[in-house]
Amino acid sequence: MNITRIAAMSLLVLAGCGKPPAPQVSPPRATPTPAESKELRVFCRPEAIPQPLIAQFTKETGIAVSVENHASKEEMLARLLHGSRYDIILSCEDAIGALAKDGMLHPLDHAGIPNWKNIAPIFLNRSFDPGNVFSVPFLAAPVGIVVNTEKNSDDIRGIADVFAEKNSGDIVVPDDAREIVTLGFLAQGTPINQATDEALEKARPLLAKWLPLVKVSDSPMTVLLNGGASVGVIRGGEAAVLLNADKKFKWVIPAEGAHLAMDSLAIPKAAENVANAGAFINFLLRPDISRQASDALPSLNPNVPARALLSPSQRANPASFPTDQEVARMQTFEDVGEQASKFDAIVTAPQTPR
Repeated sequence: MNITRIAAMSLLVLAGCGKPPAPQVSPPRATPTPAESKELRVFCRPEAIPQPLIAQFTKETGIAVSVENHASKEEMLARLLHGSRYDIILSCEDAIGALAKDGMLHPLDHAGIPNWKNIAPIFLNRSFDPGNVFSVPFLAAPVGIVVNTEKNSDDIRGIADVFAEKNSGDIVVPDDAREIVTLGFLAQGTPINQATDEALEKARPLLAKWLPLVKVSDSPMTVLLNGGASVGVIRGGEAAVLLNADKKFKWVIPAEGAHLAMDSLAIPKAAENVANAGAFINFLLRPDISRQASDALPSLNPNVPARALLSPSQRANPASFPTDQEVARMQTFEDVGEQASKFDAIVTAPQTPR
């Protein structure tokens, strides 16, 4: 992912259960910091950080938080490159990796974030940010398969089963070129970050066979919920919503492997309120606060003590909480530089309907 190239393109479009009993002992309050100001600017996807948590942080610290939203990682990268100043960003792992490579992130003061200890080690030291020099895991989501068992009785265990000819027109996949090409990589045993021309050309004919069979949507969850498809590729957080909504939905982690999407917090290099940003990250990693984030969005929560505060039914949802053994098999995205445009080209190439 070349940030300059993405920013130039993005300028054209710039003018996206029950709760456990309350704890008996009140948690420690967020600690105000001797920052340059009592302000904090946050840039994230809509509703990624629940508004009640932001209001609580302001109440505890006196730091006024303003939130702006971006619809995509491309928009986020373009805004940062063209001078927009934010103190905290929340974005996907390959965007974080690209920013780190280009020297656009502020190194974290781990000692100043004592709640760092709450993160499960399996989410740390991932290849997009070795040593977590720049980023803190906030939420994660395996990209897996949901089957409507009332409409599809097949024993679907992996990616190859999803794209069977008999499922033509009854499959939904996310509107994300990299996720789609990654399915081809996984089906062929190719590491998902091996974005060489050879790997892309190997996946091309398989994807050319698959793409005419599918519906592409920016909300596979909605398509599945409305009966527009019987099987879909979907992130775990959305899959968890479906599993909670109806027992007819079944969650499958592909036998071939899976992408583990990770949304991480980071501080841009140009941040003006670094101390406030560190205080906010530490606040979000507090178990009672992190639990509220899981209540709002049932994704995979990397915060171990926060999980203990969730209800048994929340913890039992397999799309929200795959086992550590399953997570260990999953791969996270890395920045692939200029090759990113080739993912788009493969997916947008004219396909022959079947």
